[in-house]
Amino acid sequence: MTDAKTYDVVVIGAGPVGENVADRARAAGLSAAIVESELVGGECSYWACMPSKALLRPVIARADARRVPGLRQSVGGPLDAAAVLAHRDDYTSHWKDDGQVGWLEGVGVDLYRGHGRVAGPRQVTVAGTDGTETALRARHAVAVCTGTRAALPDLPGLADVKPWTSREATAADRVPDRLLVVGGGVVAVEMATAWQALGSSVTVLVRGGGLLPRMEPFAGELVQEALTEAGAEIRSGVSVTAVTRENGTVTATLDDGSTLRADEILFATGRAPRTDDIGLETVGLEPGSWLPVDESLRVAGSDWLYAVGDVNHRALLTHQGKYQARVAGAAIAARAQGVPLLETDRWGAHAATADHAAVPQVVFTDPEAASAGLTLAEAEAAGHRVRAVDYDMAGVAGAGLYADGYRGRARMVVDLDREILLGVTFVGPGVGELIHSATMAVAGEIPLDRLWHAVPAYPTISEVWLRLLETYRG
Repeated sequence: MTDAKTYDVVVIGAGPVGENVADRARAAGLSAAIVESELVGGECSYWACMPSKALLRPVIARADARRVPGLRQSVGGPLDAAAVLAHRDDYTSHWKDDGQVGWLEGVGVDLYRGHGRVAGPRQVTVAGTDGTETALRARHAVAVCTGTRAALPDLPGLADVKPWTSREATAADRVPDRLLVVGGGVVAVEMATAWQALGSSVTVLVRGGGLLPRMEPFAGELVQEALTEAGAEIRSGVSVTAVTRENGTVTATLDDGSTLRADEILFATGRAPRTDDIGLETVGLEPGSWLPVDESLRVAGSDWLYAVGDVNHRALLTHQGKYQARVAGAAIAARAQGVPLLETDRWGAHAATADHAAVPQVVFTDPEAASAGLTLAEAEAAGHRVRAVDYDMAGVAGAGLYADGYRGRARMVVDLDREILLGVTFVGPGVGELIHSATMAVAGEIPLDRLWHAVPAYPTISEVWLRLLETYRG
């Protein structure tokens, strides 16, 4: 191993989060290196956000078209699965990262391909794919941005079954005739939506009482209703106790003693941090653990180690990880420049406050479910004095124009003491593009009497904002 190469910042993991940490460091005049063991661009680009939305976009577009008079007759047939999969392949750049590598070069970040491990304070070693080992040293910061992997249940023989995880579900090159989906969260409902529309017979197995348990209850209810109408079967309150594969057919045994057979089984049962083999033990941390951080994303007890994105378990969403990266990059630069006191108070320049107060999310099902901030239950649990204001989105003129028989619901959670919004949820066709307005209202803590003067254009679905405020005012 040669002498260590020194940079101001060394980043482990070149997904969107790591890329943004490195970019913010370079923008501040710091030198940066990034280490990646797979593809530059990470999970989001090749096995999550981009391929899943490429699969779902034709599904949603067809569903919308079928609700428009004069158009529904033209889109009555099945989707062209081969064309959808080819479109998905284009959006993953056919699992090649040349474009992302070119971007890193353009911003002046050095790329090291191989497995990166922390080797002590401010030290990183890279085991290259060619067998070489490179030592890197960071003057100011090492940022762990290794993300998460699918968490599989502890079922005997599961590895022999070769189950789908989110990676296989978004990268599959054929449509299975029968698909079992285990789980009720975002990955489960999005992949059930996609593969059902592409021609699979889908059964969703939910251990809990319903879908999308981390959103307002009506979100999961409306999505479940639509999935059932589309032909999927939803079975709640059941668990898989055993799974086998014989002659290509998967058999799942449930805790009620029944069995189900399918061509593929997808386990969408949570995520685990990719921290099991990155050298955490060399700095007194537990391999395989989530990494707790302060508001500037610095690992607790360290003055040089940062954990940004999914690995810190604050908000497991790509856009939140990129937000954290911008905050962490600013904090790293400020500390490198000797700034004596960082702005780590609530909503400060070096604080990732939105991770707690204003997280936006869109579930790209039919109907879409979108939220920003806290649910009613979360707000109540946090001790806020709140009121939920609900509105049937079918009562908005723009919704009726968007789709015949529009079905949806909106809720805003009002902090009664401050008269600001703590959370907003929309469910319905096309609501994904509404959510940034809610995010701005929540993050900006805009008083409701000022929101009253934010006039929605008529006739758009966004007029639901006026209806919610009218309902609140009475």
